[in-house]
Amino acid sequence: MRFRFTPVDTTFYDLFAKSASILVDGARLFAELLAHDADRQASARLMKDAEHRADEATHEIIRRVNSTFVTPFDREDIYRLAAGLDDVMDYMEAAVDSIVLYELEQLPEGLEQQVEVLQRAAALTAEAMPRLRTMRDLEEYWIEVNRLENLGDQIHRQMLAKLFSGAYDALTVLKLKDVIELVELAVDAFEKVANTVEQIAVKES
Repeated sequence: MRFRFTPVDTTFYDLFAKSASILVDGARLFAELLAHDADRQASARLMKDAEHRADEATHEIIRRVNSTFVTPFDREDIYRLAAGLDDVMDYMEAAVDSIVLYELEQLPEGLEQQVEVLQRAAALTAEAMPRLRTMRDLEEYWIEVNRLENLGDQIHRQMLAKLFSGAYDALTVLKLKDVIELVELAVDAFEKVANTVEQIAVKES
C-alpha cells in the first residue's frame, strides 16, 4: 500500500457505491419487465429514470475528480471505473427500451438467465465498491464476475443458435438480435468494471 502524506478525498468511495447501487436497481427493473404480467411501458420509464440517476452519479464523480487535488487512486482509473459503471446502465436501459419500442411479444429463450447474470453481477459490484477503501477482499469479486461473464457468453451463444434456427421470421430475428447483443454488452461491461477494480487493487498493493 502506498503511503500518502496529504489527506485524500474519500467521498469517491461513497460515490462509487452509489453508482453501483443504481445498477442493482436497473437489473431488478429489467427482471421485472420480463414477468408475464409486467407493464413494460412503466418498467421502461422507471429504467429511464434509473439511467438518468446513473448519469448524474457519473457526472458527480467526474466533477469531484476535476475539483480534487489528491484522489484516493489514479485519476485515469477513477475515470475508467466511473465510465464502466455508466456503460453497464446504458446497455441495460437500451435493451429494455428496444424491447418496448419493438413491441416484442415473444422474447428470446435464455433472456431470463442472462438477466439473472446481470442481477448477480450487479449485486457483487455493489458489495465490492465499499471495499475499495481498504483494497481488501476484492479478488473473489473479480474472479466471480469473470466466471459470470463466461456463463453469459455461453447463454449468448445458445440464444443466437436458437434465434437462427428458422423459428423466427427475418424481421423478428433482427429485433431479437439487437436485444440479445445489448444484454451481452451489459454483461461484458460488468467484466470490464471488475478488471478495472483488479488493476486498481494491484497498483495500490
